[in-house]
Amino acid sequence: MWPDRRVIDLLGIELPIIQAPMAGPVFSDMVIAVAEAGGLGSLPCATMNAEQVRAELGIIRSRTSRPINVNFFCHTPPAVDPAREALWRQRLRNYYVEFELDPDGPIPTSNRTPFDDQLCALIEEFRPEVVSFHFGLPEPRLLDRVKQTGAKILSSATTVKEARWLEENGADAIIAQGFEAGGHRGLFLDEDISTQVGTFALVPQVADAVKVPVIAAGGITDARGIVAAFALGASAVQIGTAYLFTPEARLAPPHRAALREDRAEETVLTNIFTGRPARGIVNRIMSEVGPMTDTAPAFPLAGGALAPLREASLKAGSGDFISLWSGQSARLCREMPAGELTRRLASEAFSRLSRDDLA
Repeated sequence: MWPDRRVIDLLGIELPIIQAPMAGPVFSDMVIAVAEAGGLGSLPCATMNAEQVRAELGIIRSRTSRPINVNFFCHTPPAVDPAREALWRQRLRNYYVEFELDPDGPIPTSNRTPFDDQLCALIEEFRPEVVSFHFGLPEPRLLDRVKQTGAKILSSATTVKEARWLEENGADAIIAQGFEAGGHRGLFLDEDISTQVGTFALVPQVADAVKVPVIAAGGITDARGIVAAFALGASAVQIGTAYLFTPEARLAPPHRAALREDRAEETVLTNIFTGRPARGIVNRIMSEVGPMTDTAPAFPLAGGALAPLREASLKAGSGDFISLWSGQSARLCREMPAGELTRRLASEAFSRLSRDDLA
């Protein structure tokens, strides 16, 4: 028996391991593999339109009857600021010239789809067992519709204040996202990243502050991290970077290569790729333009002007202009299929917990 079964029982899963919903690398094949292994597979929908979400959910539902998580961003799209956009394009102008791109030409729209009525209708149609959110929770009328499907609600907190807010506003469990986590910070009540704390400091404080179960996230990639999370008061863990080492992760070759290199130890928070702080491996554009800059347009608009540079960089076989998202513990990761990773992490953690109990 696991020392705390609250998340297992709440979500109807066998193992207290949640695969993080990482937009870009994660699609239905990874979700299915993790779910079939007994964990909670998570489908990230922030970079998909409704038709793509429908297609992925259709594949998942046809191949597994296990519980799954469907994840959404719930930010408020910003108003376009032409002056700031022009300043951002000017900052990137020399890179356009370097790649022989037109610095004054049209650029793609950078899109992160927030949870809305159309996406909510898909939840009502497919009825996933779990729905999770990043950047808080959606407006009450949408959240009520999700709850009426029977789905359990998860959301990320980066502070005790955010955790309390999520509990008060309907979350069934809190993902305590430590400073070590890769990808976008889930902060939503305060944009000051200087106050963000690590997993070991955050998890026990959140566990003491709320009555709902706590899921630890950030820097957890092996059995030792899972055992530590339980010792700190978590009922489960959410793991991201370790799943980037699986064959199911759809990564650009430079991103996969960077994760294997020594420089994977060098991760920082940056806002240059989307306009919100996110942790990734340091590359050229992060070093030269950021990692943090006031020039970048508001989330998610910053990515528009970077898109042509990203494509040109990838064509050249370089990761200099792409987001190399990673947490701080990439060096502890192992390469194996997602289902095997889920089972092995659980088995190794359970063995350690059992020895600790006997001691």
